[in-house]
Amino acid sequence: MTDQRDQLCINTLRFLSLDMIQHANSGHPGLPLGAAPMAYALWTHQLRHHPANPHWVDRDRFVLSAGHGSALLYSLLYLTGYDVSLDDIRQFRQWGSKTPGHPERSHTPGVEVTTGPLGQGLANAVGMAIGEANLAARYNREGHTVIDHHTWAIVSDGDLMEGVASEAASLAGHLKLGKLICLYDNNHVTLSAGTDIAFSEVRAKRFTAYGWQTITVTDGNDVATIRTALDAARAETSRPSLILVRTHIGFGSPEQDSYQVHGSPLSAEDVKKTRETLGWPLDPPFFVPEPALAHFREALDRGARTEAEWNGRMENYARAFPELAKELQCRLHGELPSGWDDAIPVFPSDSKGMATRVASGKIMNAFAMKLPALFGGSADLDPSTHTALKGLGDFNPAMTASDNPEGSDSAGWSHAGRNLHFGVREHAMGAIVNGLAAHGGFIPYGATFLIFSDYMRPAIRLAALMGIHVVHVFTHDSIALGEDGPTHQPVEQLASLRAIPNLTVIRPADANETAVAWKVAVETRDRPVLLALTRQNVPTLDRSRYADADGLRRGAYVLSDAKDHKPSLILIASGSEVSLILAAAERLQSEDIAVRCVSIPSWELFDAQPQAYRDQVLPPNVPARLAVELGVSQGWCRYVGAHGDMLGVERFGASAPADVLLREYGFTVDNVVARARALLARC
Repeated sequence: MTDQRDQLCINTLRFLSLDMIQHANSGHPGLPLGAAPMAYALWTHQLRHHPANPHWVDRDRFVLSAGHGSALLYSLLYLTGYDVSLDDIRQFRQWGSKTPGHPERSHTPGVEVTTGPLGQGLANAVGMAIGEANLAARYNREGHTVIDHHTWAIVSDGDLMEGVASEAASLAGHLKLGKLICLYDNNHVTLSAGTDIAFSEVRAKRFTAYGWQTITVTDGNDVATIRTALDAARAETSRPSLILVRTHIGFGSPEQDSYQVHGSPLSAEDVKKTRETLGWPLDPPFFVPEPALAHFREALDRGARTEAEWNGRMENYARAFPELAKELQCRLHGELPSGWDDAIPVFPSDSKGMATRVASGKIMNAFAMKLPALFGGSADLDPSTHTALKGLGDFNPAMTASDNPEGSDSAGWSHAGRNLHFGVREHAMGAIVNGLAAHGGFIPYGATFLIFSDYMRPAIRLAALMGIHVVHVFTHDSIALGEDGPTHQPVEQLASLRAIPNLTVIRPADANETAVAWKVAVETRDRPVLLALTRQNVPTLDRSRYADADGLRRGAYVLSDAKDHKPSLILIASGSEVSLILAAAERLQSEDIAVRCVSIPSWELFDAQPQAYRDQVLPPNVPARLAVELGVSQGWCRYVGAHGDMLGVERFGASAPADVLLREYGFTVDNVVARARALLARC
């Protein structure tokens, strides 16, 4: 069932991985020893890729969701000819190497997404499959297929246990993502026990209920049967596929089928016994037989031919559909169309104003037609987050207009639709938009209430770690959302999110700051951007009286100043509290107190400014600084300094109308003025 060449290549994968782990004295040998046959079958039989060009647009995507098995992935990358050398393999898990402990996007050529936190990779793969389906539906034309690839993933027991994977798998089945195929390393063992201690459900029936095709391979070493299963999965076009491969963790080692081989290197004696059992030379380490290397390296010629054929199709497509081709190439290169933001409105001053979530919805719909890369949706909250793209259709299996259920966009259902309904699945939403961004061709967004960012934090952190372009639209950003009470009122969330490196958090003060915030969010390339927006109306500031909202681009700016630009007091706020400090400043100025008001919508953008600009906004010689924000005070000391003060929220919210809550928590003009006077008295 497995010929000699296959066996030689499989054992090359096994022992190259094992040598990596032993040399580093760190890693997870169980998965590479057990899963090598199915990985080999996939990479040599089905995977369409070009190792010399890891970014070829129409390549198949591969995700090792079980990221702890990274040694297996690095072995595959080296053997098939990616820019990963044998020296890189020897530097596994060492400082500065291309082969870190878990796969990292943009760090190792051929790694599509950063994985390790289980379940995230599977959900990323769902996002990639959505991306392929949407681009194919939008750009392919009869006789001209330019987007046509599959997304493959190797997933583990732990992946299937994590809730994020369940959410994502459920959505994938509903969306009929026929080009998504997951190979399940069904080895019955987790890091600390056998799966029967905590995981007894019938996994195949569970995924069948989700709407997946399920295929069982009873012998994980039977390459011929695995290939047949891969062929059957590729042939299914209307359902995602889960191939359940019965493997043996730590295959061939004395610790086979034991949890002890999951997360720790084997002993030197056990490595020797494993080599003897599988007929592998005892020396030298990192041995790669030439016939095995030659077979793996066939991927280079095969990939070059496949990419060249695609290039020819793309040239023909560009001649037949020049405008579509230009738009597609623009998206795939991450370029913004000329004039994409021309229709973004300038909002007139209005003391009543509007909620920044409402302004955001108007802004999104103003530029969506000119920015086809914008794609996303909410976790069943479109009426509240105002993130539906009107008239641009729903991403869903095709239905006739008469069958469209309540809540659908007027343009109907198809895989070309740009509104993605995540359902009540925040965990999966965060990971799926990461997969869309990693796929390329999208500026993906996901929307929910700010409080539910807690559900999404692992995915937000991974987006920041990967440096991918995702936009999170989080509304209902404070206790001022009112009667829903403390379960829905964010208090610590802003501080928590600002603590994530490489994440830009923007909390705009009014409709015009929201417009600039969206420009920043779209123009940013190397990190996720988070917009925190109000439920309640906030005044639209009179920009003939106050500084231009474009100051948001620098993170903080002087909205209003003392007459001689020599303030004795600085009031600082973000979001809805900016109008509060402006009202307080008017009263203080009537008492001949020289007040400066600073809007600070983004700490991260402000901290990136030159020191001279930061000192210009917050002069070091003005110690009397009062910050006002509807959240915990943590972190504000960097702006108010040792002698300043902070009016924040240091306890959970409560259920009451918004105006009552603001009064009870001290967010009134009277209290801000009193705190400012007390601060001046101390300074």
